[in-house]
Amino acid sequence: MAYVLLPMVCIQSLLINIMDVTSKGLFKGTAVHVIVTFTLLAVLVLSVIVAVTFGTVSIPFVDVYRVILQGITGNRDEAYRRIHDIVWLIRLPRLILAIAVGASLSICGLAMQAIVKNPLADPFILGVSSGAYAGVAMAILLNVGLFFGVHSIGVMGFIGAFTASMTVVFLANVGGKANPVKLILAGTAVGAVSSAFSNFLIYFNTEAHRLQELVSWTMGSLGRATWSLNAVVMSVMLTGFIFFWSQHRRLNLMLLGDEAAITLGADLHKWRILYLLVSSLMVGFAVFSSGMIGFVGLVIPHAVRMMFGVDHKKLIPLCALVGAIFLIWADVLARILITGAELPIGILTSMIGAPCFIYLMARKKYGFGGSG
Repeated sequence: MAYVLLPMVCIQSLLINIMDVTSKGLFKGTAVHVIVTFTLLAVLVLSVIVAVTFGTVSIPFVDVYRVILQGITGNRDEAYRRIHDIVWLIRLPRLILAIAVGASLSICGLAMQAIVKNPLADPFILGVSSGAYAGVAMAILLNVGLFFGVHSIGVMGFIGAFTASMTVVFLANVGGKANPVKLILAGTAVGAVSSAFSNFLIYFNTEAHRLQELVSWTMGSLGRATWSLNAVVMSVMLTGFIFFWSQHRRLNLMLLGDEAAITLGADLHKWRILYLLVSSLMVGFAVFSSGMIGFVGLVIPHAVRMMFGVDHKKLIPLCALVGAIFLIWADVLARILITGAELPIGILTSMIGAPCFIYLMARKKYGFGGSG
């Protein structure tokens, strides 16, 4: 009888721990999360409606919404052709891209933090950022990937990011199954090698315009947005969102560690690798479309987790919405802070994210759910 009761007691204890872990946060209860989710959805829609009126060119509100209505209905008025091009072909596409990229980076940051069981992780901690940088450097400085056409730089950035992730997975599995510590160490090594390779190319390149283009890409921008590009990036984001949302139970289980998961009959190794690859795919498309935008995947998941606990079933939609709203208004600030010019959005997100990162590191206690 004891041999039967002991495993049952252990499993019951672990289930209680799971319930305790997922209940952390300032705001609790299903009703609260539903209200917050729909409120954020409304704020997202309102943000797009308001943000589209901001830009370096001053356009009356009435004309902006008239052009949008014309674009939806297809009844274009040639008298508003210039305004149509600004609103429908420039402002709206970059706002939609901001939604897709902001949500992708936030979801991936949340997943990465569960994968490595570290609330200070983000999508770029495992060498993805450096890999993308190396790919972009090869495209700009060596003309690699010209057969990809006008999107050659973005595609090379995506290939670099995904290649880095695959390399991290391979290295982390050398000598045994990958675990959070091995993933971080492998990511650090791959990131260092990728950065060194990029700097090597920069050192031997003397063409100023190529170096300037590379620097511009690494600072991030939503100015490359088009409706066709948005359709691809949004599709990838929505697919990743649905996938990770369907995996919320395993993501919760990862917070308890591999030993606890094995006791419950779950081997998280293959799932950790799969989640890493899906995350790198989403981040790769974000880099492909907007360049390097840092700290979104760190700050947004951690802030939302502190408020609403660590149940990924609730966190994934909230992080996607908050990340989208955040990047929309970061893009607005990037366009209006400097008169007649656009500040790279990566600079703004770093200015906001870096102090938050320092704050999290300086806290005596930090952890999932904000309870240390």
